[in-house]
Amino acid sequence: MAVHVGVCGMAGKRVHAIDRAQALRALTEGIIPCPMCRPDRDLGYLG
Repeated sequence: MAVHVGVCGMAGKRVHAIDRAQALRALTEGIIPCPMCRPDRDLGYLG
């Protein structure tokens, strides 16, 4: 499981959209950001 930017080709087929707050919460709870699309950078998460 990983957090992706919406257009990331690495996301696979089992994807559902989440809002910014949910993405930040997932990152703070230990869900990894995708190393290819780097959603943490886009969200300003320094974690």
